[in-house]
Amino acid sequence: MEYRKIWRQLPSALRKTIVSVIGFTLIAFGGVLVILPGPFTLPPVIAGLFILALEFTWAKSLLTKAQESAKKVDPRNFRKRKKKDI
Repeated sequence: MEYRKIWRQLPSALRKTIVSVIGFTLIAFGGVLVILPGPFTLPPVIAGLFILALEFTWAKSLLTKAQESAKKVDPRNFRKRKKKDI
């Protein structure tokens, strides 16, 4: 793709600055959504980690750990079951 070629031609410091600003902005936005009422708190944080993982290895390892933890979650455990009285 042409965009990847253009992206790789940018100096490393500029790429890391752009990725840092966008990634940390998304993570901060997700952090604010935790406080404010609303359902979409996790997607901006994951998107921020994904963007940071483009240039930083620590973010890539953190994203990999988050993906492994997400695979272990069973959504059926979140439903509350009512006990039937006989």
